[in-house]
Amino acid sequence: MGERFYLYDDTIQAVVRFVSFVGERQRFDLALIETDRFYGKSIVLDLQSNRFAILGRDDLEEPGYLERAYQLDEQDAGDLRAFLDECLS
Repeated sequence: MGERFYLYDDTIQAVVRFVSFVGERQRFDLALIETDRFYGKSIVLDLQSNRFAILGRDDLEEPGYLERAYQLDEQDAGDLRAFLDECLS
């Protein structure tokens, strides 16, 4: 194997919030990771489905975005959207 070529290899500080809440039909276990790497957006990991997205407030307003990213129906995505609307900057 040849020499490894890194695009980047950084160690950074992050603020991580673990939160669990229950929507109308589903429980959500999330990890929200804030860093300076994603232009003010956060990495939001759904620990139950092993899905994640890099989200900002603008993404919450895009129709169908959470439904596609987390493979949720409209109602469950609405619960997630309402929670994220409260905590994303």
